[in-house]
Amino acid sequence: MKDVKTILQYDESFDGFLSCIFYIFEYKLSVYDITPLRSETTELFASTTQVFTNPEKSKRVWDKFCELTDKKVQAKVLKAFLSEIKGVENTLGYFIKKVLTEQKDFSIDYGDAEVLKIQQVAKMVHREKHRMEAFIRFQKTKDDLYVATIEPDFNVLPLILKHFESRYADQKWLIFDVKRNYGIFYDLQKVETITADFFTISNTKIAMEHLAEGELDFQKLWATYFSSVNIKSRKNNKLHLQHIPRRYWKYLTEKTIPLQ
Repeated sequence: MKDVKTILQYDESFDGFLSCIFYIFEYKLSVYDITPLRSETTELFASTTQVFTNPEKSKRVWDKFCELTDKKVQAKVLKAFLSEIKGVENTLGYFIKKVLTEQKDFSIDYGDAEVLKIQQVAKMVHREKHRMEAFIRFQKTKDDLYVATIEPDFNVLPLILKHFESRYADQKWLIFDVKRNYGIFYDLQKVETITADFFTISNTKIAMEHLAEGELDFQKLWATYFSSVNIKSRKNNKLHLQHIPRRYWKYLTEKTIPLQ
């Protein structure tokens, strides 16, 4: 008789996911699915269990995984998790479970389809991280707060946090992901995660009355500079779109501010 599949639901946090891995070992599950709590379960012959996030258990799993792998592999796992691609938890669960069971790192075993998938997904997320670090355009508000809205394909805010914290340590800033409705806010001391209803996918702009004096002039200056360094005879639209896909344009000052 086949084992009944157990569907493990978690709160979509990384600690929650690792708590599911602990649960799999604790109850010796062999047939399972790890899914976000908001996902609908349609399988009639599966049992569903909500796994509550347990920091102590998740730490035990991660600490052991870190003992057996290097930082590059750990970063790869985190990036793949942040992809939010449907089913990625099961791919990562398979990988982490195998590392812990066999007590060795086999992250370069690309003959294993699941390992290869993690490599490919992590690469996609890494590329999006770099794009966000390059494409973010801040606007200064009357409160001396620099605000930027983004809509990345993947949940990269946790990955770009350190980049902006070190680069803009002397000013308060907020980067808000309108797609996931949360942001990271730096107050000159620390970075914290916030949620707000200021922005939505259909409302990504700061109202004009909230912009600092002279902010629009700076934006026009930047747009003018961008236009002036553009050599028309060397213009290559195909290459331009390859490096700056059109879906990002509405968040770029140089693409939205009309030149006079």
